[in-house]
Amino acid sequence: MPKMKSKGAVKKRFRISKTGKAISNRPSRGHMHAKNTSGARRKLNSRLILPPTWSRLVRRMMGGK
Repeated sequence: MPKMKSKGAVKKRFRISKTGKAISNRPSRGHMHAKNTSGARRKLNSRLILPPTWSRLVRRMMGGK
């Protein structure tokens, strides 16, 4: 059976932590944040840690095990 090709878009958008969790930036970080509260704007700066099921899929798409 041939190897699965790694997805370049996934490699650019996600990274894997030392414990194997997938980390990404939060969505909706583009522009027009004046209407948000300061707490909501601050929360957009933090990273998003994906649940284990998604982390497993992201690792597989990156070419890892």
